[in-house]
Amino acid sequence: MRAAVVNAFGGPEVVEVVEAEVPEPGAREVRIKVAAATVNPVDAGVRQGVFGGAGKRIGLGWDVAGTVDAVGVASAWSVGDEVVALDYGMVKPLGTHAEYVVVPTDAVALAPRTVGAVEAATLPLNGLTAAQALDLLSLSAGSSLLVTGAAGAVGGFAVQLAARAGVVVTGLARAGDEELVRSLGADDFVTEGRAGAFDAVLDAAVLGAPALEWVRDGGAYVGVIPQAAPEGVRGVRAGAVEVGADGARLAELVGLVDSGALSLRVAETFSLEDAGKAHALLAGGGVRGRVVLVPGA
Repeated sequence: MRAAVVNAFGGPEVVEVVEAEVPEPGAREVRIKVAAATVNPVDAGVRQGVFGGAGKRIGLGWDVAGTVDAVGVASAWSVGDEVVALDYGMVKPLGTHAEYVVVPTDAVALAPRTVGAVEAATLPLNGLTAAQALDLLSLSAGSSLLVTGAAGAVGGFAVQLAARAGVVVTGLARAGDEELVRSLGADDFVTEGRAGAFDAVLDAAVLGAPALEWVRDGGAYVGVIPQAAPEGVRGVRAGAVEVGADGARLAELVGLVDSGALSLRVAETFSLEDAGKAHALLAGGGVRGRVVLVPGA
């Protein structure tokens, strides 16, 4: 099969598409024939060596939408099931940017019925990150939340999920994104924060210490990169989400997509052979929606 990998760290030009052995599922695993897989900022980090792995061939890709085509012992899935999944891992020999991928059975959920594979592939990583970050904040209805990077993938999901839970959401993004952020359910929109103004901040833009200052005394801050979380001050509970594969939670998010409560955004699609071009587009910044690889294109 074909797979996108890096053998050395650097810019988009180091992404290679190589021939690799088709992986075989073990016990409690499934193999998915990949229909679509999203390119995320974490893939750029892997490509640049942020997470280590020098001297190894490293596979790229965390999100996948596709069809189960083989199952291991004790799998809850059947060949032919249309699914989505999160393939967690920073440094791994193969990721979802391939024609086939093997994942644990409990990382998988049935794919949305109301959207195609390209849209569905944008859900697992960013949707689960937003949901699990909100779990850490544990906000009650009526609490005030500032979401930084509210026009981005994680931030956009966080705005929708928090608003649905009755949280009073303010989205922080660039001025040109106001209409989008409000359409996702934000009650208010700002381009810069206000000191001590919010019960909590979900810092999807990775602003760090400045965003912490926008939390009231005794409030809560959650970032999306564990290594980048600031220390808590003024009684603020500060931490960061480290996303984990969770098929049951992913199934809940799929249900929200099918009910129309959660929207998915695609910026552009590329063939697997053009994975380097997809990385270059993402590296240029300002992308609204996800960049998706389609192996069969």
